[in-house]
Amino acid sequence: MDVNLMGKLAKGIATMITVHAGRKAAAHPAPKIAPACFDMAPQAVSPFFTVGYGQAEIVPDGDVTRQKYWIAGYRINNRCEGILDLMAAHAIWLDDRSGKGGIVLVSVDCVGLLRKDVEQIKAGLSGFMQRTGCRCVHIMSTHTHAGIDTMGMWGPLPKTGRNPSFMKRLAESVWSSVEQAYQTRREGELYWGKKAVPGVQKDSRLPEVFCDELTRVRFVPRDGGHEIYLLNFAAHPESMGSQNSLVSADFPYHLAREIKARTGADTIYFSGAIGGLIAMKPLAEDNLTSTRIAGEKLADAACSIEREIRLEPRISQIRQEFYVDADNYVLLAAAKVGIIQADACATGQGALNVSLKTELTYLEIGSLKILLIPGEIYPELVYGGYLSAKESAEGAPASRNPAPLREIAGDAELVVFGLANDEIGYIVTPNDFCLNEKMPYLDKATDRLGRRHYEETNSLGPNTATRIAQVFAHMMETVRSAKSRVAAPEGAACGAGEADGSAMGRIKS
Repeated sequence: MDVNLMGKLAKGIATMITVHAGRKAAAHPAPKIAPACFDMAPQAVSPFFTVGYGQAEIVPDGDVTRQKYWIAGYRINNRCEGILDLMAAHAIWLDDRSGKGGIVLVSVDCVGLLRKDVEQIKAGLSGFMQRTGCRCVHIMSTHTHAGIDTMGMWGPLPKTGRNPSFMKRLAESVWSSVEQAYQTRREGELYWGKKAVPGVQKDSRLPEVFCDELTRVRFVPRDGGHEIYLLNFAAHPESMGSQNSLVSADFPYHLAREIKARTGADTIYFSGAIGGLIAMKPLAEDNLTSTRIAGEKLADAACSIEREIRLEPRISQIRQEFYVDADNYVLLAAAKVGIIQADACATGQGALNVSLKTELTYLEIGSLKILLIPGEIYPELVYGGYLSAKESAEGAPASRNPAPLREIAGDAELVVFGLANDEIGYIVTPNDFCLNEKMPYLDKATDRLGRRHYEETNSLGPNTATRIAQVFAHMMETVRSAKSRVAAPEGAACGAGEADGSAMGRIKS
């Protein structure tokens, strides 16, 4: 199709969405979102945590080479040709024994889970929540680029790549892993440590900013049994490469297997700030060997952490839902025709008058602070190190960007878990956001300095990063208010105003 014609068609779709959503927002605006409360544990009431681990493989129906399964992450219409290692759901139960109930963190070996799928999976855990007194379940994706399509974007377009039978299997595996984590819980202590893993990552987009530290939370049970490692690192699990057509969890599979062989410990892995784009360097000539070595090198680091901090048995959290502008009409159109599963909200905000509802969660486990982010955030938005006006795509100054999230948190050790409870795509730094003029969001742009801008096509738009910073700043105001009023009933405090308002507020570089 002619480029100019495609550009006109794209603008027509955008205009149609804008007009329709504007009318709907005026007549039936999306409901307001209440500010969240900080569920705080002011002090430990037990010397121990209760922790459990569960894992369940996600086994596709039948022969994968004869079913309609597509490998997600790199290219569309990439039919699955076999299984190298199975995708799995991993879960960890964490309870501070305060009487508030435990929390569950889930990690799924997949490219991503959209909020609508996450909410359906959580709904299937309602009985578990009531029976166990569980406070919350948070579901993250590792973002492997060698897994079966769970979002719908990598199938034979314009048809979806999602297989309903496989999505049912995935949900069942999550439920099974969560139940296992609860049933295998034991008393013990948690220790937090980290170790730099230099020379294994690459950053394909300026600025060259990323975290090269692997974070480990180690559970040591009182019964002397096997330990549990909760790990976090920043790299796309895409070492299998773009030509791969085999199912694999990528390097996190080898990481967990190596740790199990060396120590007997179970491992649950979470991806960090991987936008930008942070991946593992090629570590061997062939991708299979490179992927294995990547996992082994991270296992080396995980098994050699010496300096640790004992975490006091206190778990506090605040989970805030909010609206974010959805300016990417291509993704909205894909949702409209059923390629992906997402519900647009007519808010009258953003370029198209449309938003998506998503969420942030801030956790404190003893002195460890974790922020659960619903996408692939650029590292500089967490750690700082923005491009200057001279270096940025359109000459925009660094002042256009929000304060880095670690600065907002007031903690230089804040740990980020990405693709948490949603996958809203790349969260791009505002002063380096650049779209193709003729076909925005449909084709990548080339900026004034000759650099490509692919990631913007898989983002919601230029306002996402600022919106996340605003919401997080509001959440931290609530946290600090609660801590200043420790004697408040139930140890909780809620934010003022509406959550959908505009309240503002070792790294490689």
